[in-house]
Amino acid sequence: MPVPNSRCPAAPTFPADPTRPTPETLRYSLTLPAALASPAMASAAATAFLRAHDLADMLDPALQAVSELTATACQFTESMDFYLALRYRAATLRVIVYDSHPRHTQPNLAAACDTRRRASLRVLACVCRACEGDWGFGASREPGGGTRMWATLPRETAAKYGQEGNGSRLSD
Repeated sequence: MPVPNSRCPAAPTFPADPTRPTPETLRYSLTLPAALASPAMASAAATAFLRAHDLADMLDPALQAVSELTATACQFTESMDFYLALRYRAATLRVIVYDSHPRHTQPNLAAACDTRRRASLRVLACVCRACEGDWGFGASREPGGGTRMWATLPRETAAKYGQEGNGSRLSD
């Protein structure tokens, strides 16, 4: 007698992809608690993801970006959690973090808040500059609002980050 399928008979069958992860298939999203331990957990997860997708050559700047962005989200979010996304496309790693802190409508308050957020991301700015990448923050386009922060790290230059003589010193 045949064994019945435990899946819903109306559900389409999509077999698991047996191919090894590649850089182009790096697409992960995590919801993390707004807790002191979360930046370390995010870094540990990012390390595993990058290694599995053969992107270990850009670990140092990628982990710096993940740490800076998640630590800042923990400081600013007004909810119990925040959201981290890692994507790789067009030979560039994108690290995106959403927190629930709303963008201020009052100009002086908005400027003061942006100054604090920018100050908490000053190392990220140096890392992105050294890797010829980009970073920033602004209003989230996601439902519920909040703030979106991001960093982009081109693989070619990020892989050279910290190597002697490539000009990627944080003091520049």
